[in-house]
Amino acid sequence: MDSLNLIKAKASTRGACLSPASLLTSAIGCWCDRSGLLCTRLRRTKYLLAVFAGLLCVNGVALGQAVPKPTPPEPEDIVRVYSELVQTDVMVFDKQGRFVNGLKREDFDLRIDGKARPVEFFERIAAGTANEDAQLSAARGSATSSQNVAGNGVVPLDRGRTIFFFVDDLHLKAASMLRLRKLLQKYIVENLGQNDIAAVASPTGSIGFLQQLTDNKTVLRAAVERLSPRIGGASDIQRPPMSEYQALLVDRQEKDVSDYFVDAVIAETQVPRAAAEEMVKSRARQILRFGATDTTNCLAALEGLVRSAGQLPGRKLIFFFSDGFFIDDQNSDSMVRLRKITSAAAASGVVIYSVDVRGLVASLEDPSSPAPFDPTGRLSRGGGGELIASQDGMNSLARDTGGRAIFNTNALDVGINNAIKETSVYYLLAWRPDPETNGDKFRKISVNLVNHPGWTVRVRQGYFDREAPPLRRKDKAKTETVAPKIDPEVSTNVLRDTFREQFPSRDLPVISNVGYLDVPEKGMMLNLAMQVDTSEVQFVPEGTGLKGLIDIRGTVYNDHGKAGATFTDRLTITSASAEDRQKARKELLYSYQVFLPAGLYQVRAGARDPVSGKMGTSYNWVVIPSLESKQLAMSSILLGERQSPKQTGEGEAANQAAPGAYMSLDGTLHRDSVLRFIVYIYNAQRSAADAQPDVGVQVQILRDQEPVITTPTKKISTAGADFDRLPYGGDLSLSGVAPGHYIMQVSVVDRVAKTSASQRVKIEIK
Repeated sequence: MDSLNLIKAKASTRGACLSPASLLTSAIGCWCDRSGLLCTRLRRTKYLLAVFAGLLCVNGVALGQAVPKPTPPEPEDIVRVYSELVQTDVMVFDKQGRFVNGLKREDFDLRIDGKARPVEFFERIAAGTANEDAQLSAARGSATSSQNVAGNGVVPLDRGRTIFFFVDDLHLKAASMLRLRKLLQKYIVENLGQNDIAAVASPTGSIGFLQQLTDNKTVLRAAVERLSPRIGGASDIQRPPMSEYQALLVDRQEKDVSDYFVDAVIAETQVPRAAAEEMVKSRARQILRFGATDTTNCLAALEGLVRSAGQLPGRKLIFFFSDGFFIDDQNSDSMVRLRKITSAAAASGVVIYSVDVRGLVASLEDPSSPAPFDPTGRLSRGGGGELIASQDGMNSLARDTGGRAIFNTNALDVGINNAIKETSVYYLLAWRPDPETNGDKFRKISVNLVNHPGWTVRVRQGYFDREAPPLRRKDKAKTETVAPKIDPEVSTNVLRDTFREQFPSRDLPVISNVGYLDVPEKGMMLNLAMQVDTSEVQFVPEGTGLKGLIDIRGTVYNDHGKAGATFTDRLTITSASAEDRQKARKELLYSYQVFLPAGLYQVRAGARDPVSGKMGTSYNWVVIPSLESKQLAMSSILLGERQSPKQTGEGEAANQAAPGAYMSLDGTLHRDSVLRFIVYIYNAQRSAADAQPDVGVQVQILRDQEPVITTPTKKISTAGADFDRLPYGGDLSLSGVAPGHYIMQVSVVDRVAKTSASQRVKIEIK
């Protein structure tokens, strides 16, 4: 706690430069009265309330309705082979490497273990779209997700891709690691899509707490910076040096290599040849055991990643970066592990692209490492297949999961971008398995085109029968009809344990927003605002009415995963009757504030119904800048929405007396509404002429890095403002903007200092 310098915020009225805090306080109270929900405790700070009140009351607009009920998250829809239909995705390319569109079910010949199977389900799918989940669900005969998608009205078609960068730091040399870090940094900055989420992972765990799936480029770049080579223990200190591949050849009794090391032992020790042969074999086996440990650890970590990815919807893409490893059947279970990864990929909807970071190489000899003196050329003759052998396992991972190997090229960035493009569309085939399936049986998949033998078909090579679903811990639901006596500490400890899970829990709908702003004389204050959908809360009789309980817990972590400030709470929700509860709004709001030094943090927060055991959690990253550097900086963007006069049936004159606005915690806005925002600018320099700042602001709405809306650069008025914290807010009409995912970017230019800064927030228009 002390190392993070996390201090709980206290109420303060100093520096409140916008509307009075009491306005928002009374508005929230009115909302609670209308909703029928009563929160027993709700932390607030007066300064933050003043800021939010300013957001909601720009141009004299009063606070209106609370945040609208969010769309419930859809159930997990992933390709699983233990369902009634087995599914696999197929990509088809012509001779020029272009994806072939327009194929039909009858164009494919599907065989399982050589036996032809009829295709029960066939469809062309665009990866990374909201419709992908519904199509995958339909392939299993489940209408649940399809109904959800259809029931939401207009569905954005740009959900984004899920990409994992798995870096085999057990087999990457220093030069390769340096090259890879530059490659990943460039890709994250320039090529990661607006709606993509990604993670950087490694088998050694060197990335630590930053090994998480996120769309935050600051987090991803910080994760890349933590990558470092971990040279395995496959080499030894004896002379002449023996590489892992040479040890593999000795173990396989390759004559040239074996004789070279045997002759070297005899020359040094004068032992009989039989004893020298045994010494060389023993040395080789020891090296192979070290190498097998590294390979096992690498493949085990990759398998764990593939299986955990099954909790995510749609198709997932894994880039496997390595300098290669060797498949050694005698001293390791590498072949079995490769087959398990293939099967897990089929269950989780994962495609693997293997990337040899060494690029285009003529020889694997490392000038920085000592090489054995070999005037006879026996080692050169025996080691000619080392490059191909080191790529066999990587090639198997790619080929068997339906991906591709990116080998022998220095243009790795081109290969990665091509992989993203070519996996964006695929055909989904599904068939019925044999009723007498055996869970230990590995089934071989083959797919060919009936009339186009010259085209390339990429498909995963097999799967195990009835692949077990990814494990996910859930509380067992309870059915008490009276209020249980549950210790709040026990309940919040369950939430604490849930925070250790890789992905947030979605059983109880929770959305949250984390932002920051500078409070006079106190510093940077982080604010967590959380909304809980209480429609999933189990109410029990209490007197003449009903009562529901919600336990709250949250923890602030630094970028190394060290826990700092932690808050817990129990909220009580009352309702006069079941009928009143049905009519009441279902959203419950909760906020928490804490002062933090500059740095990268993650806030994990959640809510739990102690009666039913249902939980919902959320993970949010935030980067708090340092104002001590005197560099131009900005607060988070506080986002809200109000209905346009067109929506309410009012005339144009109603702009001066528009209907109420409300905060949007998750950036969800309605089509043809009016976006309302406020942001603070810090450290703007003052002109020598009039001792005032000269700052211009421009607002853009971006989609896939292309501007949809761009406002003219406007000078910020400084009349009566605190020059250290210049506020800027306004309205932006979303009229005519199509549904989808967007980025709102606020850019500021300090004309005195000739510097600039920008802040972004994701929004979704429905």
